[in-house]
Amino acid sequence: MPAVKGDGMRGLAVFISDIRNCKSKEAEIKRINKELANIRSKFKGDKTLDGYQKKKYVCKLLFIFLLGHDIDFGHMEAVNLLSSNKYTEKQIGYLFISVLIGATNDLMKLVIQAIRNDLASRNPVHITLALQCVANIGSREMAEGLSVDIPKLLVSGDTIDAVKQSAALTLLRLLRSSPDIIPMGEWTSRIIHLLNDQHMGVVTAAASLIENLVKKNPEEYKGCVSLAVSRLSRIVTSSYTDLQDYTYYFVPAPWLSVKLLRLLQNYPPPEDPAVKTRLTECLETILNKAQEPPKSKKVQHSNAKNAVLFEAINLIIHMDSDPNLLVRACNQLGQFLQHRETNLRYLALESMCLLATSEFSHEAVKKHQETVITALKTERDVSVRQRAVDLLYAMCDRTNAEEIVGEMLEYLESADYSIREEMVLKVAILAEKYAVDYTWYVDVILNLIRIAGDYVSEEVWYRVIQIVINRDDVQGYAAKTVFEALQAPACHENMVKVGGYILGEFGNLIAGDPRSSPLVQFQLLHSKYHLCSPSTRGLLLSTYIKFVNLFPEIKNTIQDVLKSDNNMRNSDVELQQRSIEYLQLSSIATADVLATVLEEMPPFPERESSILAKLKKKKPSSVPEGSEQKEHTATKLPQAQMSNNVESNPPTTINLMSQGESSTDDVMEKGSPVGGSATVDLLGLGTPTQTAPSAGGNGDGLLVDMFDTLTSNKPAPATNGMDLGGLTGGAEEAFKSDDSLSRFICKNNGVLFENDLLQIGVKSEYREDLGRLWVFYGNKTTFQLNAFCVDISQPGGLTESLSIQQKPVGGEVEAGAQVKQQFNMACVQEFEDAPIMSIQFLYSGAQQKIALKMPVVLNKYISPTEMDASTFFNRWKALSSPSQESQQIFKATSPIDTEQIKTKLIGFSVSVLDGIDPNPENFVSAGVLHTRNQQVGVLVRLEPNKQAQMYRLTVRASRDRVAKILCDLLQSQL
Repeated sequence: MPAVKGDGMRGLAVFISDIRNCKSKEAEIKRINKELANIRSKFKGDKTLDGYQKKKYVCKLLFIFLLGHDIDFGHMEAVNLLSSNKYTEKQIGYLFISVLIGATNDLMKLVIQAIRNDLASRNPVHITLALQCVANIGSREMAEGLSVDIPKLLVSGDTIDAVKQSAALTLLRLLRSSPDIIPMGEWTSRIIHLLNDQHMGVVTAAASLIENLVKKNPEEYKGCVSLAVSRLSRIVTSSYTDLQDYTYYFVPAPWLSVKLLRLLQNYPPPEDPAVKTRLTECLETILNKAQEPPKSKKVQHSNAKNAVLFEAINLIIHMDSDPNLLVRACNQLGQFLQHRETNLRYLALESMCLLATSEFSHEAVKKHQETVITALKTERDVSVRQRAVDLLYAMCDRTNAEEIVGEMLEYLESADYSIREEMVLKVAILAEKYAVDYTWYVDVILNLIRIAGDYVSEEVWYRVIQIVINRDDVQGYAAKTVFEALQAPACHENMVKVGGYILGEFGNLIAGDPRSSPLVQFQLLHSKYHLCSPSTRGLLLSTYIKFVNLFPEIKNTIQDVLKSDNNMRNSDVELQQRSIEYLQLSSIATADVLATVLEEMPPFPERESSILAKLKKKKPSSVPEGSEQKEHTATKLPQAQMSNNVESNPPTTINLMSQGESSTDDVMEKGSPVGGSATVDLLGLGTPTQTAPSAGGNGDGLLVDMFDTLTSNKPAPATNGMDLGGLTGGAEEAFKSDDSLSRFICKNNGVLFENDLLQIGVKSEYREDLGRLWVFYGNKTTFQLNAFCVDISQPGGLTESLSIQQKPVGGEVEAGAQVKQQFNMACVQEFEDAPIMSIQFLYSGAQQKIALKMPVVLNKYISPTEMDASTFFNRWKALSSPSQESQQIFKATSPIDTEQIKTKLIGFSVSVLDGIDPNPENFVSAGVLHTRNQQVGVLVRLEPNKQAQMYRLTVRASRDRVAKILCDLLQSQL
């Protein structure tokens, strides 16, 4: 460590030299212990230590800590250094505090007071040191203590520019960690006018601060638009020599330009004509500069120039009001489609996907169709190929649908497994949306099943059946086509499902041809029977009983199959029941009864396509809002209902069971994995899928439209809001879904995430402030997952609130095997966010990354408490402060059921106290939240209104914030 002239610390230099000269770890520890003993004795015994000596010893402690040793003393001496007027002493004091004193340390009040003193001083160096310390720690206590001092310092006319920069960035740090504490209303106009400051560094720091504030309260800060446009105009129209100190490789102030362009994307186009004209001129100038020859060949120049250009294009897309700008932006992006830089090609494709949804630029995007198709076939990077697929999907309309769908089908045969499922959904949607000739649509879907049957979800084949049933002109062609497709030696099970259903309904339309006679149709379907899963066999049995009605001449052949031991004594109770009931129906019922029971399915009602709904949920960015604007000329198709879980039941043919009994005509296998996947639940944690309800009570009770009997009780797909089917090899996708976490608020076990590669299950237990979480990683593939690792990150100030220790997980997960990892957690204080679990592994040489929120929520650390009525209401009245109460009135998401509410309250870890509330319809609960620092009393009162289907939920707690956090968690369950 070089000594500062006139202020060298010889003792520190000697100590560092001794440490470096140690020959072994033991010698180093011995020397460190000797020095620690010496420092301890100096701090305790020598009351005459001057500032220099304190600084030297504190520096030694800091160096020892950085070597990896624990330091349990010297903190007070470091705090004392803050009161020194010498820069070096104050600097070391702040450095020690930033590194060794945590946000919950008892000395924090003294530190905050010392910081406040420095902020009030006139020495800009001292002020900057204090601001750096605040930004490094950024605790809630600091935000509360300095919520007035820092904004005041920022807008003061006496503050120098360097301090204003630090103040703006420090305030941004506090706003991110404690957004509810900093009162910004009184400073609004003065902070906005920082955009007009003469110092570019101040403007750059203020732009970051204002963008954060705008996202929280855009209306309050809308005055920044005109100032941002004005400042942007001055930067864009200046030459790089005008802003020499802020020019980066001949690009004037690129970082500030990007910040201002992002800031403007939080607002609609300016209403003031002068401001709007000036902004348009800025954007045109940026597009013009992009066409100019580069002023430097260095990559830094092109990066800075392109950063401003792409942000300007994002603003043009956001405004979506100037056709000229949109077309120019599209043409500029088109030049990047064949650029040698992969990142530019990726960004160009991504931006053009958004441009394709605008009515002004859609035609301009279509001009690049051939280039995009070439990129799809020749691009090496799979993430770029995926963006090419997205762009083809976005630019497709009635004029080019057949060509684009054909190219996508051709590419699908060699496409990466990671994008196949998404491609299948997109091809199915395009084929349906732009089909003029529905025979083409049937051909496309059957080709999809043939090429990528494993990736064709049930929504896709349900949908083709619905359309065939609703359109008389395509039924004969569909029957003929599936009959021919079933003759292939290798036939995917989804093709058997579609073939069985369509031939069961419309096989009579092709029975006149000897090559597709009734017996030939039956034999063809039955030849696939033994290769199918139980759910498909059940569908085929329904087809056979339909054949009995359509083709009486093969009735005996079908009855022989139904009588076989393979069906009558099948271990699957569903198949056994179907065989017995269908055999009895075919033997006892008259021809008229058979004709009534087994008549054709009626047309399905017009509903939104469940395929589009699944794509929206799987990848919302690929179906932008407004993307349907260019389809207004399309013929309206009968569409299937979108289930709440994006999971619709297959169309069914008959229901022979009376009301109240379980249906035997459900095409789906009981207990099959959600989403129709044929994979096995490796962990045994999956929630069994419920069968569809009976159709009893609808007139004749014989015909049932399964799409009218969907319930919201089906379990949600076992994922954390993310499906790796949409991941790209070598790419990262992170989706942290609060919806999936809400499933674990009132339960401790379940499947957290599942896709084609991996199933992740969790099991947990809690006792007071301690908890243990076991995570099970199940490899669902036939290949080993390599370089398997799991990292935990804690966003915001979560590290101060939740302590997590994780045990290592092995680097490989064998095919079909599972590994277990344990996490030990301790609740230090109340918390709102959940830890992020980042999982990385190699599959077939491609890097896969998954980011999930861990199911760790505050109510897990509650213990239920019993109390009588007087105790409850005495404590209830005692917690009367507004900060101790949180109340919400909201609509029930499901019918109000007393037992269900009790179950949820118990699962929420609070007691259910009977006979406490004067109104017997109400629920009152109590519990104690255990943290390492203290215990927090929690009281809950839930008032349901069955008539209005509403709840009033009130939570009171003895510590601020706890009531609000718990109220939000419980409300999400009701």
